[in-house]
Amino acid sequence: MPLSPPPLAPAVQSYLASRPWAARWLEWLAGRHYRLVVFPDRARPVVVVAHRGRSPARAEQVARAIERDWAETPARCREAYKDVLELAPGLIVVQLRRKNVCGCLGHRHMIVKEIPFAEPHDAFGGASVGEMDIAFDRVEGWLALPLTDTALDTQFIAGSRRKEFHDQQLRFRLLSVLLHETHHMVSPQASEDVVRERSLTFYREALAHYVENARATLSFTIDRSFSRLGKE
Repeated sequence: MPLSPPPLAPAVQSYLASRPWAARWLEWLAGRHYRLVVFPDRARPVVVVAHRGRSPARAEQVARAIERDWAETPARCREAYKDVLELAPGLIVVQLRRKNVCGCLGHRHMIVKEIPFAEPHDAFGGASVGEMDIAFDRVEGWLALPLTDTALDTQFIAGSRRKEFHDQQLRFRLLSVLLHETHHMVSPQASEDVVRERSLTFYREALAHYVENARATLSFTIDRSFSRLGKE
């Protein structure tokens, strides 16, 4: 049963809306927006997606990945990140960018730079704050598992659900990067190889589960998206 929205999320939302007019006007002028999201099976962390207003659809993809896709992954995938999410900061600010100059998918920030969250506030209820960035365009073009991703894309190419597959694939990638950087937040001493292996395993198993369910619910004679799955 999904939890009711935690007290922290509405408190932060009220704080953002009640700040001085000048601060909110400068954000509006810069096109800066904040989208608050919570995992459906836990009260914290609350994720704040900081994005430009001209690309709300990208922020919604991140939000949907957390609010809906997380709950639809296999239990073993969620269990693999139970310790990470329990140790994560109460608030995680995600700066959603198009690209990073260095070409990376994302980074954990050592200090919080997003102005409304850079200093402690009563609205945070004592929750710690962490920050990362995610490069949306870079994640969108990333082949997390080159052989698997390419093979699946080929199998979907002639079907009517190819766009649905690509959208789902993207959200799993976004979720994988978010979990990857959160892992770095709570375990800064962990090696990149260890952190990457866990996040790629999450992506691989979540995607396989989605494809398996799709195959089980479609007529192969009607929808050619899956006509060749399992035959190659």
